[in-house]
Amino acid sequence: MKVIASSIRKGNILERDDGQLYVVLSAESFHPGKGTPTTQIDMRRISDGVKTTDRYKTTEQVERAYVEDRDFSFLYNDADGYHFMSVEDYEQVNVPVDVLGNQAAYLQEGMKVILSVFNGIPVAIQLPARVTLEVVETEPVIKNQTASSSFKPAKLSNGARALVPPHIQPGTRVVILTEDGSYVERAKD
Repeated sequence: MKVIASSIRKGNILERDDGQLYVVLSAESFHPGKGTPTTQIDMRRISDGVKTTDRYKTTEQVERAYVEDRDFSFLYNDADGYHFMSVEDYEQVNVPVDVLGNQAAYLQEGMKVILSVFNGIPVAIQLPARVTLEVVETEPVIKNQTASSSFKPAKLSNGARALVPPHIQPGTRVVILTEDGSYVERAKD
């Protein structure tokens, strides 16, 4: 299906002239004061993981592959990869680590995700926008440090690191954005 380059978003699957499928890692449109607006698309080839960048005129047509987005629930991970179960028919699917990338750290048992499936093969994943994790390690509070201007590093229960406000202590549950691992707020529960 042909679409204009400026409508491409992260997670879309493109089919390039070489016949290969690519998952979009980021897409950014540039509108210079003078000249033609362009869209830069960073993508990863699904077959072997090679990353590439293309620049298109924003009105140029690109081929978007038809993928089926299906709801799955995360079960567990092992040496074979990450295992998910279809919410509709309870079919189990094994997803290789390279499809998940750095998002794998935010998976939690039972988490509902959307897997993009092309010809029966999972090619991309969409996690919920936010996850709640516990801070397991952080620096102590420094006296006279203002909360608005500074953050301190913290290690989370999933092993990832995030910058949190100074008042956050170990054992505190916090909400984290899965897209970039940034702190949103203290968990309400």
